[in-house]
Amino acid sequence: MAKKILIVDDEIHILELIQFNLEKEYQVSTAGSGEEALEILGKETMDLMILDLMLPGIDGIQVCNKVRNQEGLMQLPIIMLTAKGEDADRILGLEVGADDYLPKPFNVRELQARIKAVLRRSNYHQEEVKNQYQFRNLTLDIESREVRKNGEVLPLTAKEFDLLKLLMEHHGKVLSRNFLLDKIWGYEYFGESRTVDVHIRHLRMKIGDTEENPYILTKRGIGYKMPREEG
Repeated sequence: MAKKILIVDDEIHILELIQFNLEKEYQVSTAGSGEEALEILGKETMDLMILDLMLPGIDGIQVCNKVRNQEGLMQLPIIMLTAKGEDADRILGLEVGADDYLPKPFNVRELQARIKAVLRRSNYHQEEVKNQYQFRNLTLDIESREVRKNGEVLPLTAKEFDLLKLLMEHHGKVLSRNFLLDKIWGYEYFGESRTVDVHIRHLRMKIGDTEENPYILTKRGIGYKMPREEG
């Protein structure tokens, strides 16, 4: 069955352009406002959302925040669009949980490549043989895509889940920022290393990583690793 994509933009020609180029491969729904997008997400299950940052009423940042804090939606892959190309806007989009970022005007083929990369990365866990990873009081379940700490489910986004999974898979080994970018975001993602840093910072806060009890270690100038368990 074709993947379902929701496009959210208040510019009708943008909606029509993206819909025209995607509907041969995906089931496409459109929304002209943040309110309409949230209404659709409340009724239908989507596999990915293309979200404009600048929307009337509830803007893209608010929509993203609501999605990332709502049970059943928090791992929905989001590609954020914006007419602004400044670093602050890109970082803001990543801070609130966007999986990728594409400034307007954009190349449709690039958007299509990013969609494929995001969908592939969000689904690659299905091919895993191992069903569960354990590190101290953290349990990561592949099938349910849930992480529990002392039995309580943590509200991780899709990218935070995938980052933690990679670190658990390779515990004891330092994973470079470029390796993490390639594995989590895909080679089509034209991002930079601080994208990884932003997501790692959020992940650390959610799992309760502290100096006294670190779960993720930083190798300055290289990347990150999850230490081997003692004993």
